[in-house]
Amino acid sequence: MIRTVFRGVGGFVPDNIVTNQDLTELMDTSDEWIIARTGIKQRHWINEEMGSSDLAVEAVGAAVENAGIELLDIDCIVFATLSPDHTFPGSGCFLQEKIGLAGIPALDVRNQCSGFIYGLSVADAWIRTGQYKCVLLVGAEVHSTGINITTEGRDVACIFGDGAGAVILTPSQDSQRGVLSTHLHADGKYARSLWIEAPGSRFLPLRISKDMIDQGRHFPKMKGRHVFTHAVKRMPEVILQGLEANGLGVDDVDLFIPHQANQLITEAVAQILGFDTKRVYSNIARYGNTTAASIPLCLRDAQEDGRLKTGDLVVLASFGAGFTWASAVVRW
Repeated sequence: MIRTVFRGVGGFVPDNIVTNQDLTELMDTSDEWIIARTGIKQRHWINEEMGSSDLAVEAVGAAVENAGIELLDIDCIVFATLSPDHTFPGSGCFLQEKIGLAGIPALDVRNQCSGFIYGLSVADAWIRTGQYKCVLLVGAEVHSTGINITTEGRDVACIFGDGAGAVILTPSQDSQRGVLSTHLHADGKYARSLWIEAPGSRFLPLRISKDMIDQGRHFPKMKGRHVFTHAVKRMPEVILQGLEANGLGVDDVDLFIPHQANQLITEAVAQILGFDTKRVYSNIARYGNTTAASIPLCLRDAQEDGRLKTGDLVVLASFGAGFTWASAVVRW
């Protein structure tokens, strides 16, 4: 049986650190208020013109080095982002040009916080069927240029950070290692609970207007309590689905790596499932919510911290806009 294994991991965040104290200069907030509601102490924001593909270049270089391969070994790119460099084409194509891999396919995945696991599911299917043998899976985001950094937008603005994570995925004949399964879900009736309304192709005569901008309809909007309630319900469900599909239980899990949405969500999910703190990995305090980049950044940090060992059973899980939610069960 062919399994998809994580051959290498890498990550990158901009040098510019924005602390909670820095945000008090922009909006009516405090370090204590932000930490109590999110667990975030700082985040990284770009301070020069950069797109998600630019951040990805750095993460890819680190992942390739960590994998011990050459860039030319990569035969497919899957790029997860909700903040593409431009409306079109996809950021995967911009990344492809920047790393010099003309000719190979580049697919963008637009599933927001669940984008990395959705992308992993696609890459896993391609590798298992033999279509591709070395897939570059990237999650990269530039949030800071698209949020309302005033008191009006503080509930959302204090959460998000910029960053990129990348993994190299290759096949293995070792049935005891790699991606055991992925599980994906969505419920579009909640799409307007966490979204950006404009610009949009549905609007006439233009996708964006001065009135829309004046009304702040181009900034992300979130029904925070609604998102929290659904996240702490759906994430345990999809984690248990993944474990049951593989004949495993919660006690078999060595490390739980959730999408870094909010520390309170992570703690609530861990409590529901009975994961003690030693089996949960979180870096949201340093990076904030980097959506599609958050899980690969966690993988990078967990490996560097010695928290990921060969043979460990790792569970990845996410919940976000759409609503979408997903899990992956991986034998490291």
